[in-house]
Amino acid sequence: MTSEEQSGGEAVEDRRHRQKMQKLKTRVDAGISAADQERGVLVLLTGDGKAKSSSAFGMVMRSLGYGYRVGVVQFIKGQQLSGEEIYLRQKCPEVTFYQMATGFTWDTQDRQGDLTAAGKTWEQARRLLKDSSYHLVVLDELTYMLSLGYLDEDDVLTTLKNRPDNQSVVVTGRGGGAALRNLADTVSEVKSIRHAYDAGIKARRGVDY
Repeated sequence: MTSEEQSGGEAVEDRRHRQKMQKLKTRVDAGISAADQERGVLVLLTGDGKAKSSSAFGMVMRSLGYGYRVGVVQFIKGQQLSGEEIYLRQKCPEVTFYQMATGFTWDTQDRQGDLTAAGKTWEQARRLLKDSSYHLVVLDELTYMLSLGYLDEDDVLTTLKNRPDNQSVVVTGRGGGAALRNLADTVSEVKSIRHAYDAGIKARRGVDY
């Protein structure tokens, strides 16, 4: 191939690329123009894969970057320290942080105790969900409270629906029911392809917790 032929081929590829990107830009711009509502959103991060909570805490960092007020309520977790808890308590004292602090339900094996703890934790969450000064509220592992029947589904859904217009909420955890999915503005399902734990590899500090 001569240099002229090569140059001509590159010009054709460049033209095709520009045309393809222009079509893509047109679609993206149209989507942006169509999104004309300004309000908070309810995001559900579910599925059996890893990184649901990690994604939620990424949004915590994002909101803090803009100077917004953030609240985090963790259901189930709390007996074992996690990196996100350590960081928020030490570096971000302005974040309202509350944990159910009973550990996993399969460890406690105490339904009445879990019911009581869930109710107290939900009251903390309810307070945040009524306060318009909170730009973002994370309800980590809330779905399990619904799946196990520890919280009244109608009460939870009504409270989420009636929160301040400017407030966004992130709910994490497997399951949670069809009603919660239908209420959410954004639903992302994290699929597990492979997990190191299944191969006998221990959970790693700073990666898994």
